[in-house]
Amino acid sequence: MIRIARINGGYPLARKKKLHKNTDRSDAYALARREIGPTDGFNARYWQFEGLGFTDWRIAAGASVDKLAKRRSMEHSEVTSRLNEEGDEAYRGRIAPTPTGYMHLGHAKTFLAAQKRALIKGGELILRVEDLDRDRCKPEYTNALIEDLRWAGLRWDEGPDCGGDRGPYRQSERRDAFIDTWRQLRHVGAIFPCLCSRKDVQAAVRAPHREDGELIYPGTCREAEDRFESEAEALRVNWRFRVPDGERISFRDGNQGPQTFVAGVDFGDFLVWRKDGMASYELAVVSDDIAMGITEVVRGEDLLVSTARQLLLYRSLGETPPAFYHCPLILDESGRRLAKRDKAKSLRALRASGDDPSVW
Repeated sequence: MIRIARINGGYPLARKKKLHKNTDRSDAYALARREIGPTDGFNARYWQFEGLGFTDWRIAAGASVDKLAKRRSMEHSEVTSRLNEEGDEAYRGRIAPTPTGYMHLGHAKTFLAAQKRALIKGGELILRVEDLDRDRCKPEYTNALIEDLRWAGLRWDEGPDCGGDRGPYRQSERRDAFIDTWRQLRHVGAIFPCLCSRKDVQAAVRAPHREDGELIYPGTCREAEDRFESEAEALRVNWRFRVPDGERISFRDGNQGPQTFVAGVDFGDFLVWRKDGMASYELAVVSDDIAMGITEVVRGEDLLVSTARQLLLYRSLGETPPAFYHCPLILDESGRRLAKRDKAKSLRALRASGDDPSVW
């Protein structure tokens, strides 16, 4: 006999149901939804499956049931951002270019939208250089982006060139902060070590794909044991965030309106730490936006699904997320979005041709 318990306000609501000892996670979730009913404001991940080989959030391993139960669920509800929750909070926005090439017109228009929103709200704008990719990010591109963005009419209050109280403003210099965030996620059991390579995931029979070609992690290492002789050893493997399969992650975007993504369908268990010893994009931006007090994130609409992932990270860390505002992408003549390889539309090329940023 297996006891299925849902934690609600710190008190377990339990029903008994016969389950085979080899019942997998997805079948157990489905049974819990049928037998226990809606989550009533609490997430399915807080269900315990005693007698099976797993217990979400490691409740059985000593995590605080009361604390976990008080975390807000995103299922069937919209996330409340810092700006919605605290309307009088000082506005802090950010522009966050990646120096893997020269900035192009699409970057400039998105960053100018971020600047405009900061000016309207009488707030501050931060420049943060997201140079996590050691192989592709080059110092010459970092120097060029500062020069080119200033030519395009952008000004910021804090950044790598002018300093500030929340620095450093290059992600390559913030590894210690990322390790602290990784530790928090590991402590609450939200992440797991993963030995799969991208080739392994591509080759997996069960590996589904989204329509845009994104691989959905098949869960190969989900139940891997977190046993390492040292933290240094643990930081030399990949780590993934365990998503709550089937949960609807909903939020209201300031430009695109209501958005909903389904965990396990629109995205799977995603990387938060890489075996080369550096944080992934998702962990790094959440860690930095918290540390820098960002109240609204303005960026391209290609990152809408990343917002769903990042909202799960905010929840796991017990932090209120910023507001989000996703801008339309700038397309080329063939209808494809601009890329850094499109040198004709780079800010450097537009500047050389005598283009006037004030008319954009």
